[in-house]
Amino acid sequence: MVETKMEDGKQAATPAEEINLSNKREANWPAVLFFIHIHLLSLYGIYLLIYEVKWMTVIFLITLTFPAILAMTTGAHRLWAHRTYKASTELRIVLMLLQTLAGVGPIYNWVRHHRLHHAHFATENDPFDYNQGFAYAHIFTRMRKLSPYQEKLKESIDMSDLENDSVVMFQKTLYWFMYATLFLLLPLNAPLEYWEDSVLSSVFVIGFLRYFILLHASWLIESAICVWGLKPGEKSPPDSNSVFIITRTFWPHYHYLIPYDYKSGEYGTYDSGCSSAFIRVWAALGIATGLRTVETNTIQKALAEMAKTKKPLQICLENALKDQSLSDQHYLKRE
Repeated sequence: MVETKMEDGKQAATPAEEINLSNKREANWPAVLFFIHIHLLSLYGIYLLIYEVKWMTVIFLITLTFPAILAMTTGAHRLWAHRTYKASTELRIVLMLLQTLAGVGPIYNWVRHHRLHHAHFATENDPFDYNQGFAYAHIFTRMRKLSPYQEKLKESIDMSDLENDSVVMFQKTLYWFMYATLFLLLPLNAPLEYWEDSVLSSVFVIGFLRYFILLHASWLIESAICVWGLKPGEKSPPDSNSVFIITRTFWPHYHYLIPYDYKSGEYGTYDSGCSSAFIRVWAALGIATGLRTVETNTIQKALAEMAKTKKPLQICLENALKDQSLSDQHYLKRE
């Protein structure tokens, strides 16, 4: 390829160099400093949690944290990012408010970032590329800006479904007001106002430590494959001491193959855990409908077609899903 000269005598970049430049991710120094402070200050929160805080503050911490994580998994991830089910307006409002309690940004922004991750999974354009290891996928990527090329790809993500969702757009418009009220002011005031705990306990436990927990719960949604996923060619269970601590399977990989299955857990499970259970309860109550999943015989049919025709599994799954017929109350049936 012939390189061109610029008028000032400098050598113009070739298209290949332009591509390399556009894929470069720069450090986001405000984020670096912010996350360092959150982690350091949360350590003091752990100390206070063990030695000083009142039991009501501990209970309050759990009461705030669990619903927020549930809203991230069942709401931001399974409902809005992947449309694994449909929710009534009332349920969407509750999930939106609880997701605001997580403090991880508007649903709209989180979903667009997550859809970018899925659209370019395990490539250099994936912001959370697990091929670069857990530390990168979980933490270091959060401290870098998206490359100009990734920003361009993010802008191309179809968000029309969320733009037509009045609940999501309401939160997007008023997010920082809601964040200040629901995530900061009300939770931090409660221990001081209602059971007279100390300012330090409120700030460092309900503030920094809670945010530390919620950040990592959110980050694990994209980095879980590094923790609970098996590597290609690795047998199950793996030949390592990790079997005594965690269960590693191919279920995290399944999620990237079929992201719209409501049973796919965020933390390495399938058809188990609180999130799937809550979705089934909501379905039984009639406030969640259209639960999407793939039955075992459909998977078997797709695998048989793949073995016979040598077609990619994704195409075989799409063909098999055309013939799948779920009963109205299939969510009550455990395979």
